[in-house]
Amino acid sequence: MTRSMLIMLAAALPLPATPALAQQGGAPAVALPVRQALGKVLPQRSPEQVYAKVCGYCHGRNVGPIILGRGLPAEAVRYIVRHGQNAMPAFRPTEIPPAELDALSQWVSQSPARKEEHGQ
Repeated sequence: MTRSMLIMLAAALPLPATPALAQQGGAPAVALPVRQALGKVLPQRSPEQVYAKVCGYCHGRNVGPIILGRGLPAEAVRYIVRHGQNAMPAFRPTEIPPAELDALSQWVSQSPARKEEHGQ
């Protein structure tokens, strides 16, 4: 894509309204979603939270294999999470930080099966 095409594309995109514009009679102010501040570290999530938000979306719901209660080696869990396998994508350290991955892999390795999970 050429530079002039990028400039035209950028000019066509709507700008988010700001409080300054609203005060000047411009577009109404819009509440923007809360985001992580640059340089701010978010608190570490528990393994249960990571599983519920990231892993549990597929595992135990007939998408991916059931992984709880199988006694999978923690090293294998870590490797597959970082590198992916078959249809499972790899997760970057920005998605699952190393400390969270270490705790998650130990938790998955030691967790009992859940009767509400079903599938492969």
